[in-house]
Amino acid sequence: MAYRILILGASYGSLFGTKCLMAGHDVTLVCRASTAELINRSGTDLRLRLKGEERHRTIRSTDLPGRLDAAAPEKIDPAGYELAVLAMQEPQYSDHAIRLLLTRIAEARIPCLSLMNMPPLPYLKRIATINAAAAEAACANPRIWDRFEPDLMSLCSPDPQAFRPADEPPNVLHVGLPTNFKAAEFGRARHNRILATLESDIDAVRLDGLEVPVKLRVHKSPFVPFAKWPMLLTGNYRCVTAGEPISIRDAVHGDLDLSREVYGCVEAIALRIGAHRDDLVPFDKYAAAAEQLSKPSSAARAVAAGATVIERVDHLVQIVGRQYGIAHREIDRVIALLDAKLAGGRIRAA
Repeated sequence: MAYRILILGASYGSLFGTKCLMAGHDVTLVCRASTAELINRSGTDLRLRLKGEERHRTIRSTDLPGRLDAAAPEKIDPAGYELAVLAMQEPQYSDHAIRLLLTRIAEARIPCLSLMNMPPLPYLKRIATINAAAAEAACANPRIWDRFEPDLMSLCSPDPQAFRPADEPPNVLHVGLPTNFKAAEFGRARHNRILATLESDIDAVRLDGLEVPVKLRVHKSPFVPFAKWPMLLTGNYRCVTAGEPISIRDAVHGDLDLSREVYGCVEAIALRIGAHRDDLVPFDKYAAAAEQLSKPSSAARAVAAGATVIERVDHLVQIVGRQYGIAHREIDRVIALLDAKLAGGRIRAA
């Protein structure tokens, strides 16, 4: 059967949406009214490089079997959707119109798959070893999640790297690192059947007989999406400097020994709260992938542009680590730097 999938966020969300469209499922993207008008008129373009090919292909939603539409949040009625996907950054959910839509989704009891780096609080409440009340300090607005049932919230590690090209319209997304989405199961079997169907249908898609990268992989362990934590703390947040942001590649490889220490510290936190070693990605594999990441992280770009609020997974990891007496000086340094930058403080360049 074809599912109706509601995706909040038409930028990164269009990657997951395109994969669903290719598999024959119908997608609604929630976005600004001007972007919705563009998408409804012209569809979306996803630029993706298939294995063994040198150039990116352009995958147009108008050529795919699933149906795509887009709308502003105030126009959305969640009734009739089988799945909601949260593909905006966590602070964006504090917007009034988005908050009202979240309330409608929660009241309709639609299962939600989060693609945020920041795990939503209802998901953290599923992890008995995490003090969810303490974790609220890392959230932009913890109250927006109060109406959600933990069993109806799951988390998917947004490992694929994608960005909107600066000189292109907002319906274009370029995939730089075509890795897989890694999702944890929901708390209820009937919702896991949705994930299993999407996983199988996406896996079966072929273009000219070739497999299409960026699969959905569903895992029983609730800790698999936390494999992103060591990557974020080692690479993404360390792109922020006292001066201009640096690339993820330079953040990781500028001091590989220190990066290995930070990565190991965050791994220790994940293991302490219940993850198994197999849930995590070895440092050497991550470091090799980071060599391809020649741009600063979205968090670093936002800070450089003057943002005062970003996703603070760094702060969340620090809170959880301190719960178990695990810390690292480099993590504390980066968090202090981010706190000062977001507060508008002057930072002396090293």
